[in-house]
Amino acid sequence: MTRDRTPADVGRYVNDALRDRYFAACRAVFDLAGAAFTETEVETGFGTTHVYRYAPADPAAASRTPVVLMHGAGGNAAQWYPNVAALSAERPVYAIDTLGDPGRSVQRAPIHRPEDAARWLDETLAGLGLDRVHLIGSSYGGWLTLNQAHRAPGRLASVTLLDPGGLEKVGARFFAWIFLSALATAAPKAMRRRLAAWLEQPVLIVPELRSMVMLGVRAYRIRRPVPVPLTDDELRTVRTPMYLVLGARSLLVHPRRQLERVPRLVAGARAEIISSTGHGPQIDHAEKVNERMLRFMDAVD
Repeated sequence: MTRDRTPADVGRYVNDALRDRYFAACRAVFDLAGAAFTETEVETGFGTTHVYRYAPADPAAASRTPVVLMHGAGGNAAQWYPNVAALSAERPVYAIDTLGDPGRSVQRAPIHRPEDAARWLDETLAGLGLDRVHLIGSSYGGWLTLNQAHRAPGRLASVTLLDPGGLEKVGARFFAWIFLSALATAAPKAMRRRLAAWLEQPVLIVPELRSMVMLGVRAYRIRRPVPVPLTDDELRTVRTPMYLVLGARSLLVHPRRQLERVPRLVAGARAEIISSTGHGPQIDHAEKVNERMLRFMDAVD
């Protein structure tokens, strides 16, 4: 048997069999989007970044400033299945598998610090030949997006943060939600819809998404930087046009606190709370959020 020589601080799959089962589950979630994509890979100093590209059919849309999507923790680019069709009808879209999370990217060097995360993402955008992008991040991907606006904003036309990390310290209530959601995935099918409504957790009622998430937990050992919140002074450094979207019942942040704080500290930032949702406004209200993100990017351009 070949010994695994992957360093302990680098993300990796437990074994090839679980990896292949996970990839099959991911493909089923990608298929939910109903949008065609091509795949490419970019070599960086930290490993190989796997990227999915959705191209507009309209030549005029294909020439517009592209969108780059950063998914949440413990997932991959398939999580954008409710959004890619609408976004890519108007602009080129690149959905990235984050290094250190399950997906097709292959991490080879540790990414411990926020500076490392910013360097990795900048190298990825450079490798794609992208000099100006609209960067959109959800949850942990929101922290990566905010971190980029703070540390390496040169390629950013705008940033959109969807119930993001990086605005305040993650509290016990969020970890309790994660724990209860994990327990609920094993509940009998008849109970899942009720639990999904109570927990505001769409994973429980989308079979393909549930299978992908459950397999990802078993198949992959996650290794990525801690999403250290930005201080007030650090937020004041951000000059990139910003759109912040918060779930009214978010357990990751205090929505009304950040609705006041972020526009006060980031010049020109827009902030909005979406009602009847928690941590996933782009999933629970995909049509509304897609339309508003596109409108924001149009205004920036």
